[in-house]
Amino acid sequence: MWGRQGEASVTYKRVSSRDNTKVDMEESSALFQNGMGQEITNPSWKLSLPHIIVATISSFLFGYHLGVVNEPLETIALDLGFSGNTLAEGLVVSTCLGGAFIGSLFSGWIADGIGRRRAFQLCALPMIIGASVSATTKSLEGMLIGRFLVGTGMGVGPPVASLYVTEVSPAFVRGTYGSFIQLATCLGLMGALFIGIPVKAIIGWWRICFWIATVPAGILAFAMMFCAESPHWLYKKGRIAEAEAEFEKLLGGSHVKFAMADLHKSDRGDETDAVKLSELLYGRHFRVVFIGSTLFALQQLSGINAVFYFSSTVFKSAGVPSDLANVFVGIANLSGSITAMILMDKLGRKALLVWSFFGMAVAMSVQVAGASSFISGSGAVFLSVSGMLLFVLTFALGAGPVPGLLLPEIFPNRIRAKAMAVCMSVHWVINFFVGLLFLPLLEQLGPQLLYSMFCTFCLMAVVFVKRNVVETKGRSLQEIEIALLPQE
Repeated sequence: MWGRQGEASVTYKRVSSRDNTKVDMEESSALFQNGMGQEITNPSWKLSLPHIIVATISSFLFGYHLGVVNEPLETIALDLGFSGNTLAEGLVVSTCLGGAFIGSLFSGWIADGIGRRRAFQLCALPMIIGASVSATTKSLEGMLIGRFLVGTGMGVGPPVASLYVTEVSPAFVRGTYGSFIQLATCLGLMGALFIGIPVKAIIGWWRICFWIATVPAGILAFAMMFCAESPHWLYKKGRIAEAEAEFEKLLGGSHVKFAMADLHKSDRGDETDAVKLSELLYGRHFRVVFIGSTLFALQQLSGINAVFYFSSTVFKSAGVPSDLANVFVGIANLSGSITAMILMDKLGRKALLVWSFFGMAVAMSVQVAGASSFISGSGAVFLSVSGMLLFVLTFALGAGPVPGLLLPEIFPNRIRAKAMAVCMSVHWVINFFVGLLFLPLLEQLGPQLLYSMFCTFCLMAVVFVKRNVVETKGRSLQEIEIALLPQE
């Protein structure tokens, strides 16, 4: 579908497996020592772009399903007979998160077991079935089953998307392509809100909202048949010739030799060994897994979901209707995501993370000022609204998109998929508890103290990033791996 480029220019030896390859390390070392360690020109970004776009459909679905019940929830409750039951309404939202946690737990083993492409197709299946069940159900139980199935697909999709985009992107645009994940998630959220607008005017429209979700899921499953498999996964499986063929699709024939030599350079000889959970939690890879898990935890403890949950209330106090409030928040999120896409490969991951978390701390300080007793009336409303929009904007600049890109970059190839699964599981656990405890804490502590806590977590994140995160901009995955985990 995407074509294969430069077939005649490939000179690298094609072999069926690593066991019988004689492209030895001496040849790879000579390649780097003789001046070919740096490519003269970058590969064309156009070759890999179609594959990236297809992969980020999973992120669009992730955003869509997060937002699909926001507008229709009241109508769904009326039609299915649980109107006024806040516990049931909460379950319709949170069951999806529970499914996502289960899916994320197994995502690494799925991605390593069947490959990145088939993992995408597998995550699309429960999304199609779950959305169909939700669209046709006549009961609360059916809705919960559908939402749980969708959630399992949502749990698998984001970590596999991060893996795939990181592994198939040329180093010089990897940050930009990684930003596509956040951008697609943002577009999915906005799409769900836009499609949900007629729900109160058209009877049964909420069912259409769920049916629509099956279309991009079907496109993802079908289009992935024509996309490249991750050469890093193929190499890890010993399928050297296939890895070379996929590099040819993604980079062009003239860059295959360098890419394969780069993979050999970081080969530690243990790629086929099973990765044990203990190795991730307290073994030699503990440090990078700890950095990844902490980044995701701080991302959620910054209060981003609390801001989204509370945004309609803040805007209502300013006299802004909820649908207009969603538009403002969506524009801030989209603007930040587009800016991050432009800056990711210019400023670098670490700089964006530091300034993003710092900006979020400033925004939370503005929120605290708006909630204080010293400022009242229109001044307090202005500070609350502007602080909220600034928070969403600065989150989308770095804290939102960077962790999902940075972590696959810093994880060695051997543990990449499973380490991402562990870190994404931490993400979902913290996400769940923030959503569960936000309103009770808001009632007990008040907005001023609660927002002060979120501000503190943002400042802690600034310090953590400065001390622990390495810059990965423009470096190959093998260079990053060797820098963080030297050959033993």
